[in-house]
Amino acid sequence: MLKPDKKTVLLLLLLGTVIAGIAYGLYASGLFDLFINKRHLLAYIKEHRTYAALIFIGLQATQVVAAPVPGEVTGFVGGIFFGPFWGVVYSTIGLTIGSWIAFMLARLLGRPLVVRMVSAETIQRYDYVMKHKGLWLAFLMFLIPGFPKDFLCYLLGLGHMRQRDFILVSVSGRLLGTVLLTMGGTYFRDERYGALFTIVGLSLAIILFVMIYRERIELLLRRITSARRKDVKERIPPSD
Repeated sequence: MLKPDKKTVLLLLLLGTVIAGIAYGLYASGLFDLFINKRHLLAYIKEHRTYAALIFIGLQATQVVAAPVPGEVTGFVGGIFFGPFWGVVYSTIGLTIGSWIAFMLARLLGRPLVVRMVSAETIQRYDYVMKHKGLWLAFLMFLIPGFPKDFLCYLLGLGHMRQRDFILVSVSGRLLGTVLLTMGGTYFRDERYGALFTIVGLSLAIILFVMIYRERIELLLRRITSARRKDVKERIPPSD
């Protein structure tokens, strides 16, 4: 946990202002229902076309910070309303902002905050991720469907990963899922049901595979982490 210097205080104020603004907008407009109701979300965005992109980006950011609010509905709606290109762009911007806020909140406020956002079981289960700052390991966990990506942002904030590296792996790792959700929404809008069912089937197959072999995948990641640590230790010459 960082010392409360001026830079830290200013950053906390900035993060607090952003979160308060998003929370107030959600509360005042009754938008919490939009996270789980595709029809209501579409109707709301259509009613506010002038600010549609900002509203959508804000919703995507909020569903990360307010984990475990589901983001599948918002990602799908992005494809319906904005199309394949801008849907991916706006989703990526929102997810990146939300991921960075969650990461920095954990970095600045430490474990007391994270234990309120993430269950003790999840923290213990992915403790090895916090202690290891390998970009490849973090990238895989963001990439593979079924892993708690929003929780992962908080957990990585407790580790030693740099902000730049975190943004790199979170953006690139989330991209596949963002594209699949956005394309699914686009195909649904254009009534291309054959392509839609293909996307849905592929996504479900991947998720089902991860659900079945999740423990084995996590065990493999742990072994990779342990092997790399051991390799690093062997390369470090003993001190005199």
